[in-house]
Amino acid sequence: MQVFTTKSRIVITCHKWLSPALQAEVIALGYEIEAAGQTSVTLIGTAQDCIRLNLNLRCASQVMYSLKSFSCDSPDELYNALLPIPWDKLLAPDGYFSVTSNVSHSSITNGMFANLKVKDAIVDHMRDKTNQRPSTGAELKGVVINLFWKYGEAEVFIDTSGETLTKHGYRKLPGKAPMLEALAAATILSTKWDKSGLFVNPMCGSGTLAIEAALIATNRTPGLLRNQYAFMHLIGYQPDMYTTEREKLDKIVKKVSGLKIIASDISSAAISVAKTNAEAAGVANLIDFATCDFERTTIPTATNGVVMLNPEYGERLGVEAELELTYARIGDFFKNKCAGYTGYIFTGNLELAKKIRLKTSRRIEFFNATIDCRLLEYALYDGTKRVEKLVNE
Repeated sequence: MQVFTTKSRIVITCHKWLSPALQAEVIALGYEIEAAGQTSVTLIGTAQDCIRLNLNLRCASQVMYSLKSFSCDSPDELYNALLPIPWDKLLAPDGYFSVTSNVSHSSITNGMFANLKVKDAIVDHMRDKTNQRPSTGAELKGVVINLFWKYGEAEVFIDTSGETLTKHGYRKLPGKAPMLEALAAATILSTKWDKSGLFVNPMCGSGTLAIEAALIATNRTPGLLRNQYAFMHLIGYQPDMYTTEREKLDKIVKKVSGLKIIASDISSAAISVAKTNAEAAGVANLIDFATCDFERTTIPTATNGVVMLNPEYGERLGVEAELELTYARIGDFFKNKCAGYTGYIFTGNLELAKKIRLKTSRRIEFFNATIDCRLLEYALYDGTKRVEKLVNE
């Protein structure tokens, strides 16, 4: 089985509601999308395509190459369907593999049991064909096999990513309640920012939004910051398959004349963390950091800039009553200092968002872990066009 030259179904997974941004990324890379849902995008390609996708996508979680889809109604049927797959053409006899799964079937009360049946089928096949068996465990440090089994239908994949792609590799210090890198990228890609105008990020915390903005503007892809993937452990993998794609990433990095990104936070410790992370991402020179209250953030005159905040929303941090004043101050900040910009608030508390007292022009749905969130957009006019209206939507 030559997965690097044989086309199959590729399913790219993502966190809930990141699919629109992920679809745009896949299309921009020149691929045709076969299907898309809330948490996935599907196309046809080879494991070589998976290498390119892994290195370029900002909003993805895993890139999965399908090996087989089949009807399945019991653990024994699962084992019997997987046993004939030519695992000896995919895994080194003295190598290592792990199994992950997403299972919803009445015969399975513990997902680990399904994983064990997958491992048994692979190990038994390898013993029969090679008289050896690879090592196996929970760590995603070698070949990763993924099982998706829902009701009576199952599909087994090679997870070509291994460790999740949602983390982009630069966050050496997480800071306080940081936004996931893939989520931050998706929110920025959902704004009206033109990737060259001003991007201002008060309340920057560990700097994720500002750093992702700098990476997006200069076309620095996540593959520049990572050098280990599960596809590297498959039989048939050649290092030049990776190095050829990796070299392309350096060539597409660009300088953006006039690019200005401003990030501020009232906490000097947060700014220190943000600077460390920006240096690890290679974009520290593109971001102006400042320690100050968000209302004192420098807002240069602009007609195409974006101001984006991710304030606390009372679910995990702080007390909601104390945050009401903060959200009201954000509304005043938008009105008094940000005329000509487009404002954005990412929040999981729409009751608090009403305290901003500005009418939204768009409300884009996202999830932050299990919290239902919105990216709220505000057109910030000056003079008579200013709209000051309680948000009751």
